[in-house]
Amino acid sequence: MDRLACMQSFVRAIEMNSFSAVAREQQTTQPTVSKQIAALEKHLGVKLITRSTTKLNLTEEGKQYYQYCQQILETVAEAEASLEGKEKAVGILRLGCSVLFGEMQIVPRLNLFISRYPQVKIDLMMADYFVDMVQEGLDLSIRIGNHQDKALISERIGITRRVTVASTSYFEKSGEPKTPEDLARHNCIIYTSLSTINEWHFHGNNGVIKINVKGSFQTNSSVAVRAAVLSGLGIAIAPIWMFGEDIYRGDLKVILQDCQPVPFPIYAVYRRSRFYPAKVHCFIDFLREEFKLDPWVSDYGA
Repeated sequence: MDRLACMQSFVRAIEMNSFSAVAREQQTTQPTVSKQIAALEKHLGVKLITRSTTKLNLTEEGKQYYQYCQQILETVAEAEASLEGKEKAVGILRLGCSVLFGEMQIVPRLNLFISRYPQVKIDLMMADYFVDMVQEGLDLSIRIGNHQDKALISERIGITRRVTVASTSYFEKSGEPKTPEDLARHNCIIYTSLSTINEWHFHGNNGVIKINVKGSFQTNSSVAVRAAVLSGLGIAIAPIWMFGEDIYRGDLKVILQDCQPVPFPIYAVYRRSRFYPAKVHCFIDFLREEFKLDPWVSDYGA
C-alpha cells in the first residue's frame, strides 16, 4: 500500500465530497479510490468515513486522522518545494478565472509563461462565479472585484477599468445619455453576477453616484454581455479590455467619460498555507509583470 497516495485520496475525497471526483482529478477510477481508502481503514483498524446519499461524513476517528493527513501532506509538499527553487517551477497548475477574462487576458499569455517554465502544465477552469477552490482542487484563482473570504490570501495584481458603452447603432436609434441619471430612461444590459446587479456606480465630483437601471436583457454570462452590446441591444458597463478593439474600430462608443464607472481590482487568490509551490508564485509574478505593460489592466497610477 502506498500510504501517502492513500492519504491524498482520503483528504481530497473529503474536500470534494466525492470518490468519483477524486478519480477524475487523479485520472484513475472510482473503485481505485475506494480501495485506497478501504486499505487505510484496514491498516488503521477504524472506520474513517460513513456515506449518506448526498455526503461523505467523517467519523470521530476520521476527523482526527484527516487533520493529521493534512499536516503530513503539507509537510511533504513543503519539503519538495524547498528543494525546487523559484526557477524550478514544476507540475500542474490548477488555475481558475472568469470566462471572458480567461479568453482575452489569460489564455493569450500562456504561451509566453510556458516557454519560460516548460515543466509547468496549466489546467484552466473558467466560470463566471467564485468557485470553491478547495472543492475544485484549484491552486490559484484570478478574481475581479473585492471578496471577504478570510480563508484565502489575496495579492492585488492589476485593476479592471470599466466604461459605459454601446454600439453606435443603438445611439443612433435611442439617443445618447449625457448624465448617469439619463441611463434610467435607456435599455441597459444587466450583468447579474455582480453583487450590485442593476445598481450602477460612478465616480462623481461629490463621491460615488448610484443609479438604478433596467432593461430587456440580463445575464450571468460575460460572453453574453459582450454579444448583446455588439448586436446593438443596449448600454452596458463593462471592462475596457472586453471592448477595446471594437471601440478603436468605431463599432462601439464610450459615453459619460467625465463620470467613470468605479473600477474593480484584480486579485490572485490562493489558500492559506505555511508555504506555496514555486509554480504558483511564478505565475502570480508573471501576471503582475504582464499586467503592468497593459493599460487596460495596469494597476499603475490607480
